Amino acid sequence: MRSERSAFPEGRIEVVAGPMFAGKSEELVRRVRRAQLAGRGTVVVNHVLDVRAGVGTVASHSGLSVPSVTAEGATAVPGLVEPGTELLAIDEAQFFGPDLYDVVVSLADAGLVVVVAGLSVTFDGRPFEPLPALMGVAERVDKLTAVCKVCGRDAAYHVRLLPDVVTDAAVPVAAHVGGVESYEARCRLHRMSAGAAGD
Repeated sequence: MRSERSAFPEGRIEVVAGPMFAGKSEELVRRVRRAQLAGRGTVVVNHVLDVRAGVGTVASHSGLSVPSVTAEGATAVPGLVEPGTELLAIDEAQFFGPDLYDVVVSLADAGLVVVVAGLSVTFDGRPFEPLPALMGVAERVDKLTAVCKVCGRDAAYHVRLLPDVVTDAAVPVAAHVGGVESYEARCRLHRMSAGAAGD
């Protein structure tokens, strides 16, 4: 039975989603390192907009990091997959937009394990594609929460502390890339009361 199963590709989709400061990149890095320890070929992809850790690095807020390659759009991702790759990890998936959905499904169908990490909600509390769509077709979904900066409860949201320069929070622009200087994790209650600065 085992030899029969091995004739089929074992691709799958794993999604790590949540708000900012939930540990998504840290979990992605952990899975990449485990795959590398097992001798599996890995490729890590990040979007060109995210240069917080420098070009060519995916890093968590806690300081864990792995080398990466960058892509400007979803259609460039398949061309970054090298021969022998078994696990493809994509960080900051929200920056790639809805086009990433078809790319990820196609790569998983071809036999790759594709781990996708990104924001499940925008800073104004709306679903942030492609994460919700990918969560719907993934074999594994880990929805993480952060800690509300106001009360310490589980935070499924984050809010922007700076004035917004773009009217649509789902539009990926460089001005939206940031960390603790620009965003705070919030629970449902304090997301709704975030209208006042410093609330």
